[in-house]
Amino acid sequence: MLIDTYGRVATDLRVSLTDRCNLRCSYCMPEEGLQWLAKPDLLTDDEIVRLVDIAVRLLGVEEVRFTGGEPLLRPGLVGIVERVAALAPRPRMSLTTNGIGLRRTAEALKKAGLDRVNVSLDTLRPDVFKTLTRRDRHQDVLDGLEAARAAGLTPVKVNTVLMPGLNADEAPDLLAWAIDHAYELRFIEQMPLDAQHGWTRDGMVTAGDILTSLRTRFDLTPETEDERGSAPAERWLVDGGPHKVGVIASVTRPFCAACDRTRLTADGQIRTCLFAREETDLRTALREGASDEELAKLWSVAMYGKKAGAGLDDPTFVQPQRPMSAIGG
Repeated sequence: MLIDTYGRVATDLRVSLTDRCNLRCSYCMPEEGLQWLAKPDLLTDDEIVRLVDIAVRLLGVEEVRFTGGEPLLRPGLVGIVERVAALAPRPRMSLTTNGIGLRRTAEALKKAGLDRVNVSLDTLRPDVFKTLTRRDRHQDVLDGLEAARAAGLTPVKVNTVLMPGLNADEAPDLLAWAIDHAYELRFIEQMPLDAQHGWTRDGMVTAGDILTSLRTRFDLTPETEDERGSAPAERWLVDGGPHKVGVIASVTRPFCAACDRTRLTADGQIRTCLFAREETDLRTALREGASDEELAKLWSVAMYGKKAGAGLDDPTFVQPQRPMSAIGG
């Protein structure tokens, strides 16, 4: 069991498969990209599957989310999903992706055992998409979303970050579009994980801003705390239901007290929190011949020392050095 000193139990594993991405979102990385990890530093397919097996068999993990960078860029992705689906006990599996390439992979991923996907899409306007991502791939994302729904990777969740002066006015239009297409929309406050360290609290669109905007067109009824559980998103019924919209307020309404996540980076480091400044190296121990039990012990010790919160509400907060693309969103 992955329990910490505050009694929280981690049952949700986020696995970053690569630090590479085919977009250059302004809130994540600079236009010229980053210095990518060298191939020998990345976990191999076999190493990833072994560590996931340890997590679900020895440490109580029940859900696995594959992330990146962009996980669809990982050549062995379908095979990894298929092998994790064969584990006992079998974890629930999902994927967070920018949607580019999903049109050609959605069916194969479903057949391999993937349960559902989260797709990042910040705007309905192709020109704004190009400004935000520095790439002209808006239609590819829309096609990927449709392919995911057709393949049965449901519920298809759409993650949206609103930025002042770019797409901050789109919240009601995005929700209407998501309802029309049977997607579950979740707005995410911009977090301080950009490689260029350009984030400022004053410049972000807050959860309060988003809800105010949505209520100009929709009636929102909050779900209860029991319904939310440990989920990061606060959710509201839209016009009485059945459709829902979520808001992940990582900055203004931290949900650290209910966090149930543990994170494995693409280069084999355990992170107790997305905003952690410390990591625990599993890759070296794994490659030096550590047993499953020894690796499980390292993982357990790392998680036991998890801090009470991310510290985003502390004015002295210092942003982690590794950007989101390197540690998984």
